[in-house]
Formats: sequence, structure tokens, C-alpha cells
Amino acid sequence: MDFSNITWLDDKGHIKPPYFLYIILVFLARGWCVFIASLTQFNDQSGLVRLFYPHKQDFILALFAGLGAVFLYGLIIAERKRQWHWFIPWFKRGKTILWLLLMLDAGMLIQRLIHADFLFSLTYALDALFLFWTSIYLLKSKRLHHYFNDWHVIDEQDDKKAT
Repeated sequence: MDFSNITWLDDKGHIKPPYFLYIILVFLARGWCVFIASLTQFNDQSGLVRLFYPHKQDFILALFAGLGAVFLYGLIIAERKRQWHWFIPWFKRGKTILWLLLMLDAGMLIQRLIHADFLFSLTYALDALFLFWTSIYLLKSKRLHHYFNDWHVIDEQDDKKAT
């Protein structure tokens, strides 16, 4: 018998979100992370943004694409609290949302490569590598698959009876 999956469960028997899912969401919402980090600089707030996004439209597109990752993070929070059952259909489509966000990010990477005239850059290479490994993770991860199928309306009723 294989009991390695027991570490996936929390105290209530629900599957915990994988740590790599949080890393993926930070990667997809990196435009927002750069924006928040730039707010902490008093002298030149746009300097940090220009360091990561030399073209203004790339930064704006990163913010729009990051909204999907922020939305998915909100769904993860809703799943952990298990209070808002109207989010269940959205949460069930979480893996599809992740695929759409990855394809959007790949499209933005291609656009940034076009802006750079297809010259090699370490940041573009690392972005492409992370997109590649993330797509393999989405295809092969059993834990992620089970996690997005774990939240049911029956759980809602059981939690209400327990309290």
C-alpha cells in the first residue's frame, strides 16, 4: 500500500494546494509583484518597472494577464475556507484556467521576443523554460488534478453539520 498521498491532506481530509501551484501563480502574476515592489521605492517608482518591462505596453499586458492569476488565487482561498459554494464550478475549471493563462503568457513572451528582434536574453530563456516545466507539471501532476476535483457541494453540507 502506498501512503505517500496522506501528506496531501489537511486536518479536515481535504487536499492541500501544491506549493508549486503558488509558484506558478506568482510567476503568472509577476507584473503585479513588480508593480507592488515598485511602490516601495520613494525616489523612482517607475525605475523598477522599466528594469523588468522596458516597453510600457508589455507591463500593461502583464498586469491584465496577472488578473487571471489573482482570480485563481482568490479561488484557492475560497476553496480553503469552503464557504462560498458558488465558486465551485469556477474552481473545478482551475486547471483549464491555468492552461489559458500559460498560453496567454506564452503569447506575451512571443510578443516580447518580437520587440527584442529575437535576440537572446536570459530572462526570455528562463520564462520559456518555466513555461515548459509548468506545462509538463500541469499534464502529469496527479495531486493538482485531484486538488481541483476535491471541492464538492456535499463537503459544504458536511461542514455545516459539523459546526
